[in-house]
Amino acid sequence: MMIEEFGPRVASVWSHLRTTTRNLVERAWKSSAGGSVMQIPQSTPYDPRADHELSQLLAALDEHTVAAGLPSGDSSLEARRLAEACAGVLTQQTQSAEVFAQLIQRAHLRNDYARVDALAGMLSERLAPSEVCELARANNVVVRALAQEALTQMPASLLIALLHDPVDAMVARHALERQATEYASEEAYRALHEFEDFSSEDF
Repeated sequence: MMIEEFGPRVASVWSHLRTTTRNLVERAWKSSAGGSVMQIPQSTPYDPRADHELSQLLAALDEHTVAAGLPSGDSSLEARRLAEACAGVLTQQTQSAEVFAQLIQRAHLRNDYARVDALAGMLSERLAPSEVCELARANNVVVRALAQEALTQMPASLLIALLHDPVDAMVARHALERQATEYASEEAYRALHEFEDFSSEDF
C-alpha cells in the first residue's frame, strides 16, 4: 500500500503503528480485496493498545475520504477500503466503549443500519455494565439510545449492583424503571423499592 497517497495525517498515524497492528490491518485489507472478511480467532487475547491505534487510523482515513474536493479515483477507493478493513477488525475485537461509540456513529452517518444493529447487539456482550452506562450518557443521541436499550435488556441483578455507584446509579435506575414498567419485571420493581427504602434511611 502507498500510504502516503492517503494524506499526511494517515501517513503519520500509520508510521506510529506497532508492527503487530500494521500486520493485522494489512491482512484485513488484503482479505477485503477478495470480497471476504478476515476472521480474528476467538482465542486471540484482547489488545487495548491495538484498539487505540486502529481507532486513530480509522478516524484519519475517514477524515481523508470526506475531505472537501477529494477526487473519486483509485486512491480514494483504496482509502475507503482500508477504512472498512479497520472498522471490520475493530468490530470483531473491540472491548472499548469509546471505540463502540465511534463505530456506531460512523455506521449511522453512512446509513448502514444493519451494522448499527449488529454493534448494538454486541454492547452487553463486550462491555461491562458500567461501560454501557458511560455510553448511555454519551452526547450522541444514537449511541445514547442504543446503550440505554442495551441496559434495559440486561439482567436486573447486574443493574442492581450499580445503584450504589455515584456515577452510574441514575442510568441504572432508569433502566430498572423501564424493566419494571415496560416488562413487568418483579425483580426490578423489588430492587427499586428496596433501594428507595435504603436511601431514605440515610437521612
